[in-house]
Amino acid sequence: MKIKFSQGELKKQRDALRQYERYLPTLQLKKQQIQLEILHQQSALREKERILSEKRRLAEEWAGLLYEVPGIRKWLKIERVVTGRRNVAGVDIPVFVNAQFEPVEYDLFLMPLWLDTGLETLRGLVSMFEEIRVMEQGVSVLNQELRITTQRVNLFEKVKIPGAKEAIRLIKIYIGDQMTNAVGRSKIAKSKIEQSGFEEVVS
Repeated sequence: MKIKFSQGELKKQRDALRQYERYLPTLQLKKQQIQLEILHQQSALREKERILSEKRRLAEEWAGLLYEVPGIRKWLKIERVVTGRRNVAGVDIPVFVNAQFEPVEYDLFLMPLWLDTGLETLRGLVSMFEEIRVMEQGVSVLNQELRITTQRVNLFEKVKIPGAKEAIRLIKIYIGDQMTNAVGRSKIAKSKIEQSGFEEVVS
């Protein structure tokens, strides 16, 4: 970084330093909030996966009955997954609302009695799988934002602020030297004038 050794540049660097030092705590807070949210989301995700695993285990106990209804897969097709948005430290993450399935029509008299309950349970499993997928997307968004924010924090802490401080130090030294030299030159000039005046008086 090239700097000009002038009073104007000194003011510019001081203003920049104040701006960096004012902005850094905001970035650090954002980083901390995102880290906490990632931990929270990962914990919620593990719990949701545990519940899904348990429900799948229970469903396996009667999964053999599905052979009685070979076309049941088409009734588990999702029409759309509805999501909302939640803001975390200025970052929008997706939030699962529900999974909407394609409408189903079947003859209640021809189908086994357990079909309604079974279909509801299976749709619950599919919905939970989609919820986990949306949560994983949210964690991915947060991780990406954490990387960017960490880079910015590092930039301010390790480059911008030390750079501005060093520039201020160098400019102050230069200006100090210039002032010292100016005082020295002034004294020499004054001495020469006084010497010249003295010689005129003597002669």
